[in-house]
Amino acid sequence: MVRRPVAWIVTVILFGEAFGIAALNWFMGVVVDRQDMSLAGLDPDRMSMSAKAGAVVFGLYFALCGLVALLVAVRDRQPAGLGRVLLISVAVVHALLGAVAWGLVGWKAFLFMVVVLALVVLLLMTYDRVDGAGDAGAETDGGDAGGSGPEHAPELEPEPELESEREQEPVKNDTPPAEQLTPPASTTP
Repeated sequence: MVRRPVAWIVTVILFGEAFGIAALNWFMGVVVDRQDMSLAGLDPDRMSMSAKAGAVVFGLYFALCGLVALLVAVRDRQPAGLGRVLLISVAVVHALLGAVAWGLVGWKAFLFMVVVLALVVLLLMTYDRVDGAGDAGAETDGGDAGGSGPEHAPELEPEPELESEREQEPVKNDTPPAEQLTPPASTTP
């Protein structure tokens, strides 16, 4: 299957992006701090600190998304709950970064972002649930960790139709409707 290799590839890419984005933002913070220049009247110390804070925040965000992809690769199970939300959000971030990269950096950066977006979406879509069964098949057949796909789902048989339901004709109601029990209230005082 392609699930585990895709999960490993996404893991490596997200950890690489976590390091790269954190290093780039930290470097930008150091450059702003050393030049001691103001941009439109902003305090250089605040600009430097915000760039370094951005380095930490975005680095941790991508590292956490990479950790979710690593857990998916190791366990060979679909992400659930917060992990699924994180992978969906990182896919949206790559779509937005791809749109920005096309205009600012060029088509090669756009292509990279689209490939990463496609890999994250592929990671999310290869673990489909069948009628809400999820990992129930894995728990019932001895705890096999690879039992979340449609090939491991229990087959559902159609319910047999009862003879009495087929032969029963609709009942006709010949009785007139019951009269109103309480008379309507008058609307005038």
